[in-house]
Amino acid sequence: MSGTPGRLLALLSLLQARRDWPGQLLADRLEVSARTVRRDVERLRDLGYPVRATKGPDGGYRLDAGEDLPPLLFDDEQAVALTIALRTTAAGGGGIGEGAARALTTVRQVLPARLRHRVDVLAEASVVGPAGAGVDTAVLLAVGDAVRAREVLRLDLRDEPRRVEPHHLLHRGGRWYLLAWDLDRDDWRTFRLDRITPKVPTGPRFGPRPVPGSDPVALVEARFKGSATRDVWPCTGRVVLRRRAAEVAGFVGDGTVEELEGDRCRVVLGSWSWTALAAAVGRFDAPIEDASPAALRAAFATLADRFGALDARGPGRESDRALVERRGRQSR
Repeated sequence: MSGTPGRLLALLSLLQARRDWPGQLLADRLEVSARTVRRDVERLRDLGYPVRATKGPDGGYRLDAGEDLPPLLFDDEQAVALTIALRTTAAGGGGIGEGAARALTTVRQVLPARLRHRVDVLAEASVVGPAGAGVDTAVLLAVGDAVRAREVLRLDLRDEPRRVEPHHLLHRGGRWYLLAWDLDRDDWRTFRLDRITPKVPTGPRFGPRPVPGSDPVALVEARFKGSATRDVWPCTGRVVLRRRAAEVAGFVGDGTVEELEGDRCRVVLGSWSWTALAAAVGRFDAPIEDASPAALRAAFATLADRFGALDARGPGRESDRALVERRGRQSR
């Protein structure tokens, strides 16, 4: 866009980018005279933008907050960042979830076509849990482009080259993940976007594969629990603890707790292994009156043997004493 409209947009973008602008510096950046800048500032004021003149040796301008919300101007990176933030906020629900969803629709409608197609994949990404740690926008857009175009994605994972068919983007627990078919492992894999580096050019187009269970989110959740396809823990057990339910309820995670008589409670927990499940029960610091199934009771015995082997006269302590004595002999 050229002429006055284009110059006004450029001026507005500069005023939004920093708090105070000397008048002459604005003129130099726009390659116009100071008089033209003054006229353009008046045009912005007529449009509802609260541009205030600042005093000082050079004189300048500042874009203040106004009573009404005038049209905003975003560059490409800001528009993408805004879309991502609105998507995660809308999925999080709460008091502002509905407003964020409406704002996301509004932003998408005014995006140029070249950006709208790129952020559509991000707007449709699955979101599980609150927002958190971010990812480089360029990486997110590159992966999103490959998902939308159904093109084989070449990437480096900790300097290891991989070739994958990208199927779905997922925002989980504050991080972005890619669900993809790993052509080198011949299996479904989940990749953290902040740990990969996409490579260009991308590979050939591919046909969509059926996701096990037809639910990408459930598949990713299952993989995080150590299960192949079902969103359930491979190992689930029940214990009766001599502690009130209110005292353990805040620590059961996705498990359940049931109040019993006599200041006792029944807890149902899951984990990726029986030994890990037994260790998780230990964090409640309470006497255990009952446990099932038998595999969980066996895991308690395994942990007891392991911990019991580390007494004060165990090999670790003897090794430390031997090391001190050896160093003492070497110093004499």
